Amino acid sequence: MNVNQQPHMASPYGQPQPGYQGYPQPGYGGDNVPSGYPAQYAPYNGPGSAYQQGPPQGYSPYASFPSKTLTTNLVSDLSSSSPLDLGMRGPPTSGAPPVSGAQNYSQFGQGETQNGPPPMVAPPQRPPVSQPYTPAAVNLPGPQPTYGQQYGAPPVSMQQMTNQMASMQVGSTAPSPAGPGYAPQSFPQAPPVSQPPFSTAQVQPGPTQSYGRPLPSTQPSFPRPPLPTSQPSAFPAGPPPTSTPSQLPGVIQPQPPVSQPPPYHSGPPPTSTGFPPRPPFHGMQGLPMTSQGPPMASQGPPMASQGPPMASQGPPMGSQGPQMGSQGPPMGSQGPPMAQANHILPTQPGMPPGPINTSLSGPPPQPGMQGYPAQQNGAFGQVRGPQPGYTGPYPGQQNYGAPSTAPAPAPAAPKRLDPDSIPSPQASDMPPVQKTRHRIDPDAIPSPIQVIEDDKANKGSEPFTTGVRGQAPPLVTTKFQVKDQGNASPRYIRCTSYNMPCNSDMAKQSQVPLAAVIKPLAPLPPDETPPYLVDHGESGPIRCNRCKAYMCPYMQFIEGGRRFQCGFCSCVTEVPPHYFQHLDHTGKRVDCYDRPELSMGSYEFMTTVDYCKNNKFPQPPAFIFLIDVSYNAVKNGMVGIVCQELKTLLDYLPRENPDVESNIRVGFVTYNKVLHFYNVKASLAQPQMMVVSDVADMFVPLLDGFLVNVSESRVVIESLLDQIPEMFADTRETETVFGPVIQAGLEALKAADCAGKLFVFHSSLPIAEAPGKLKNREDKKLVGTDKEKSLFQPQVSFYNTLAKECVAQGCCVDLFLFPNQYVDVATLGVVPTSTGGSIYKYTYFQAPSDQERFLNDLRRDVQKQMGFDAVMRVRTSTGIRVTDFFGSFFMSNTTDVELAGLDCDKTVTVEFKHDDKLSEETGALMQCAVLYTSCSGQRRLRIHNMAVNCCSQLADLYRNCETDTIINYFAKYAYRSILSSPTKNVRDSLMNQCAQILACYRKNCASPSSAGQLILPECMKLLPVYLNCVLKSDVLQPGADVSLDDRAYLRQLVSTMDVAESHVFFYPRLLPLQKLDVESMTLPMAVRDSEERLSRGGVYLLENGLNIFLWVGVSAQQELLQNIFGTPAFSQIDSNMTSLPALDNPFSKSLREIIESVRAQRSRYMKLMVVKQEDKLELIFKHFLVEDKNNNGGASYVDFLCHMHKEIRQLLS
Repeated sequence: MNVNQQPHMASPYGQPQPGYQGYPQPGYGGDNVPSGYPAQYAPYNGPGSAYQQGPPQGYSPYASFPSKTLTTNLVSDLSSSSPLDLGMRGPPTSGAPPVSGAQNYSQFGQGETQNGPPPMVAPPQRPPVSQPYTPAAVNLPGPQPTYGQQYGAPPVSMQQMTNQMASMQVGSTAPSPAGPGYAPQSFPQAPPVSQPPFSTAQVQPGPTQSYGRPLPSTQPSFPRPPLPTSQPSAFPAGPPPTSTPSQLPGVIQPQPPVSQPPPYHSGPPPTSTGFPPRPPFHGMQGLPMTSQGPPMASQGPPMASQGPPMASQGPPMGSQGPQMGSQGPPMGSQGPPMAQANHILPTQPGMPPGPINTSLSGPPPQPGMQGYPAQQNGAFGQVRGPQPGYTGPYPGQQNYGAPSTAPAPAPAAPKRLDPDSIPSPQASDMPPVQKTRHRIDPDAIPSPIQVIEDDKANKGSEPFTTGVRGQAPPLVTTKFQVKDQGNASPRYIRCTSYNMPCNSDMAKQSQVPLAAVIKPLAPLPPDETPPYLVDHGESGPIRCNRCKAYMCPYMQFIEGGRRFQCGFCSCVTEVPPHYFQHLDHTGKRVDCYDRPELSMGSYEFMTTVDYCKNNKFPQPPAFIFLIDVSYNAVKNGMVGIVCQELKTLLDYLPRENPDVESNIRVGFVTYNKVLHFYNVKASLAQPQMMVVSDVADMFVPLLDGFLVNVSESRVVIESLLDQIPEMFADTRETETVFGPVIQAGLEALKAADCAGKLFVFHSSLPIAEAPGKLKNREDKKLVGTDKEKSLFQPQVSFYNTLAKECVAQGCCVDLFLFPNQYVDVATLGVVPTSTGGSIYKYTYFQAPSDQERFLNDLRRDVQKQMGFDAVMRVRTSTGIRVTDFFGSFFMSNTTDVELAGLDCDKTVTVEFKHDDKLSEETGALMQCAVLYTSCSGQRRLRIHNMAVNCCSQLADLYRNCETDTIINYFAKYAYRSILSSPTKNVRDSLMNQCAQILACYRKNCASPSSAGQLILPECMKLLPVYLNCVLKSDVLQPGADVSLDDRAYLRQLVSTMDVAESHVFFYPRLLPLQKLDVESMTLPMAVRDSEERLSRGGVYLLENGLNIFLWVGVSAQQELLQNIFGTPAFSQIDSNMTSLPALDNPFSKSLREIIESVRAQRSRYMKLMVVKQEDKLELIFKHFLVEDKNNNGGASYVDFLCHMHKEIRQLLS
């Protein structure tokens, strides 16, 4: 069933329980692919076999291609653009393209490859609206069936299906949505969203690459220069470099043989290009366009711009008819007819751009031509007569849209082939009303899975060396090894762009955010060396006299090594005598490679007492556990579980050296309306409890015996932990306090004069009389109004003041919530988020099902590496400065980020702005310095350096962006903005900025092309799909079942996410387990996050960093079910299970190992939920299929892409 139709039910967080708010987390999903990809995300081979057959409801008439085989590969500009033809073509910008550039490129497997430009005659022009958005055709190696696999939904009715089939052209774009009855296309603009113009089907890159609308008569609309007709395109993989503003580094365009289509096509290269053929997936005929090639534009030849102009492809339309045949083998022989929606023939010179016949995908045949050869390959439809409602004949007439004197019959519109359909009457025989609207083929738009797989293939095998300035790292989804050669590893710092604009005007024009996501204490894989610790003794680290930057590889030694010039401010500083060293003939110190601070991007300095608070070295930190013992906490089992776990967990407190016991001290407090402190001094036989009932003036009733060493007081501590659950087993106290609890921990740390961390286990809204008392203010009526922002702000100022005091003391707070109703996370979370702490939320906590998740989170939280009482400052070279910060921290001035605690999962995102011009020679430098106390009590400085390039050309900026990091920044920016603006305004401003980024690229970097094409930069071709995931997220567009607490929780969670976490959160990873290869132990390639990709006979694993779902198709093979669940019957699977049975078969073992390895990659333990197809829980699962429409009103990927295209066109016009 269509996801879009399902109301979303239970919430995905936590158990699906009443009131549970689900929130979708995107992960990387992809199509089903053959198993065997070791990578985390498998490559996308095309839609899964279970591809949905009917068009999903609500889809607009995106044209679909008859045969997926032809799916285009969106090719991005070599320079990095991908044109997508959305079918909204505006009037051509210029005359017809030159004849010389033949645009044909073979996007199909060899069987379908056209050797010559497709004949111009046959393809009818596609009306703008229905024009397929075909970014580029994908060339599939090997013959591909033209018809059997349908990528998209099949037509709704049998008749429609048949009609489609009959009129389909292989490789042609989908017919226009309206069909013959379509009114003349008078709109040059993009069609309304509901009707996405693009047809995704990859049309053959016929000569015309303009997707969807007639090309301008004279000028080639392709961004690339037209190729000579006879010449094969040399860049099958992407648009030709010539026209593209910049070539993407690393993209090699294989050159197709001459017979192949012009190199311009960005679509996948023809088979001959040397790409190994890829077998189509079930249900897919071709690779998805997107994945095949660079971005859409690049995917196929740009519609207009990408390939040679249509005109060049063949004679002008009028002449096309006859000539087309001559141009290449007759269409039939050529392969898919030109009619492919992707390629629209250019109009004849002099013809005003007119509406294209909507029902035709390609240019209408010339009068002499009778449409395509009779159904070739079963894909072509018969000749079609003129379409009703069209004012002008299409055929090569120059006056499109004007009544023509002798209209020629238009060819039948190509339709998307339904795999199960058989030829049937043509659409033209049906009344217009009955024609189904076609939607854009999802395989023709950029696929996240393909991009992920391509990156793994290109960058996953070699180590990433950081010595090259401005080099973009592999994607976060690629497994790679880093070799530090002078710039910080991407595990520590990722930038939105590795090429900064030289001046602020260029930055404003592009609207690309300039930011860095910094994770100072990021954990490294075992094969990478942690940062070296440098000790300069009593003199401390060497620094610049003026800007105080620390010694790093960017300092230039001069005067024989006696002085150094700062790379940040250019100030010259004397080298201290003890640090002096001679220079070699290149001007480098001879000990350069012996000193981490001169040769590495990341390292640590031991500091002197000058770097310590009050000029004295710090005490080792302390951990204080504060446990809610009110009725709810005792009844749900939380108190007993925490006490039992702490008995063993205290042996695993963090330590520098695994062989030495931790010197972190611990203390214990329990509370409800009053607080109970415990004396657990080693000399006591039994712990002593002291009650503080005056919560209005909190103090710690004992100094000696509260904070103790675990090994010394072990017996007393264990006795206490055994007694707490018994003492409060029969409590009737339901009210709790919260503010005084944090005050108590803070006072204890002050008394001990140390930094530390509070672990607060809390269950309900603190309504008891005490400082920080709260009231229930959850009001669903405010959602969507201007007052909604108040719900995300703390309801009292008490906690802001308390947070400031905690930061001053180095008191970090981690909050574990176990709510059964509203607890005001927005207010309770103020202290954790201001002190660098974390919030964990277990709604409707039930010990049997949630204990595993809670205990794993608690263990990791207690054991993970962290620093205390930290201060971070980011310095930059002259020309840029840091202007904004995002994350969980406190700032008392404009430059210093203060973190009472900084753990290995936390990131701080910084935004840069220009304050002067930058130079291309020197680039831009940044240095992140974090001063912190280690868990052993040492005061240290961790330094991360990063150098990026600077550019004066926009094309260079767009070539070196990282979309995942941009989305991380956009999400944090948007989630913070809802504190001060209505969510609708926040969503609109995000969309507007994205449209401006893409419009600037289109205007300044892409070759001239028809306005009907959507052209995306190669490295930003996934920006629309990921941005749509952010816009549809529960924080910005909540469903009715998403609670205010869940939204506040997610808002705070995302603020500290690194790029890998935000990526899988917004675009979840979807793995087809039926393709799991037990012997290779590599993960199956992921599939895209859409219901269309789910096969009723499959089992899928979806993970988003917070949840893992195991979706079981109703027709899954009995053997598969037996191997996983121990029962062959679908009906006997228990959907309440939270862990899989340990069965003695290779599949069960492999699957459990995969789940454990996926969990190990995430900072939070993901609870497993088994979802049976057509079960009520499926509504939660579908919430995470982010390419589909959702019930909150979120657009599907295809619809959003059409909307973005419309926005871009408006900006350009």
